[in-house]
Amino acid sequence: MTRLELKNHQVWQDLTEILQSLDANVLVKEHLEQCNYQVCGYWDDQDEYYEKITLPSNLEAELVSSSIGVSQRERFLKLKFLLMVSAGDTTQAPNNNTQKIGELVLVYDENLEFVDENWLLDIDSRMLVK
Repeated sequence: MTRLELKNHQVWQDLTEILQSLDANVLVKEHLEQCNYQVCGYWDDQDEYYEKITLPSNLEAELVSSSIGVSQRERFLKLKFLLMVSAGDTTQAPNNNTQKIGELVLVYDENLEFVDENWLLDIDSRMLVK
């Protein structure tokens, strides 16, 4: 029986190198700028509909997970980000008063072109304008 181990395969090394070279804030900021910091047509987890939600312009993003998907016809990269914003005085040390306002999943094709998005927002956050 042949034993296949992927942990030392070149694909993992290549993917790790690609992910290390990505700047999460640049990808998210670019996406947010294209949508004018607005999420349109959002359904929350209580099945309440929001026509438009405006996000704060001082958002910071942290890449928390990534995955690759492969099917017969397509390959894609899925990146999951935590969305955070400084909630208080900007003279304080960084991260002392950071509030998580949601998550964003961005999906890119094999050419690193945007394909899809998925938002999970803390709809009760006072940082969001509904």
